[in-house]
Amino acid sequence: MRIVFIHGNDTMHWSGKWCGWLKGELDKLGIDNFFETFPDSIMARSEYWLPFLKNHVKAGENDIIVGWSSGAVAAMRYAEDVKIKGSILISPSHTDLSDPLEKQSGYFDRSWRWDAIRNNQEKITLVYGDDDLYIPQEQFEYIADQLRAEPVKIHNGGHFLEQTTFPELLEKIKIM
Repeated sequence: MRIVFIHGNDTMHWSGKWCGWLKGELDKLGIDNFFETFPDSIMARSEYWLPFLKNHVKAGENDIIVGWSSGAVAAMRYAEDVKIKGSILISPSHTDLSDPLEKQSGYFDRSWRWDAIRNNQEKITLVYGDDDLYIPQEQFEYIADQLRAEPVKIHNGGHFLEQTTFPELLEKIKIM
C-alpha cells in the first residue's frame, strides 16, 4: 500500500501547512508514500494533473489517494477511469463554485461519473470542516451521498489551512 498525496491549487510546494507533518508521520510508521509538488501547481489544471498521476506517479490498485481541495477533485476524476485502493477526500467540491480559478481547471467541464468513482475503489472517506469558508457544506453532503463515502466532519476545521498537524487524517489513513 502507498499513500499518494495531492495538494490543492495555489500551492508553491507540497509541504505547506500540515502536509510536511503528515509525510513525516507516514515515514515514521514505515508507510510507503508519494509527496511531490504537481506541475501547474497554481492553476491545478486537469490536463496536467491527471496525466501526471497516471504516467509519473503511476497511481493504481495498491494506492490510497489523499487529496486536499483541488487535489481531492483530481482524485475523484482520476478514479473515474483508474482503479485505486481508496481515497480520502479533504474539502472537495463538485462544482466550480463560480470561482474563475476553479472553472479554468477543467475538472467541472463534464458530468461526474459517480458510479465509476465508487466502483473503482474499495473505500472512500470524506473529511471536511464544519466551518469551511471556501466550500459550502452542501457540496460535502452531495459528494458524500453520491459516493457513499464515510463522512468525517471536523468541528472548527475550516479548509484545514491553519493546522500544522492533522491527527484525524492520520488515524483515517491507519484504518485504511
